[in-house]
Amino acid sequence: MGTTRVNFRLPDELLEKADVAAEITHKNRTEIIKEALQQYFEEVEDDEKFKEELIELYLDDQIGFETLKEFVGRQDAEAVQASKSVLEQGDELADELADLRRQVQE
Repeated sequence: MGTTRVNFRLPDELLEKADVAAEITHKNRTEIIKEALQQYFEEVEDDEKFKEELIELYLDDQIGFETLKEFVGRQDAEAVQASKSVLEQGDELADELADLRRQVQE
């Protein structure tokens, strides 16, 4: 897994807590913050509302398949991908039927 340097601001209280945790666990601040983020993502991955919103983002083409897979797992992501394909085919068929109906009415 690659890494990317990120710069962001934290409230002083959070930074102080991270520094204390780093000292106690003999880790650096970055490791403490990475572990906290990882724990957060593990918690939200179990949240059904989060999953629903994530799937909506995928269906609306706001996130890609790989991102979806990272959060919900390969099997569930593939099921959503298949559903999206069926929905898109249904939309195309509905458009074709509407065009045919207009042609017949003319």
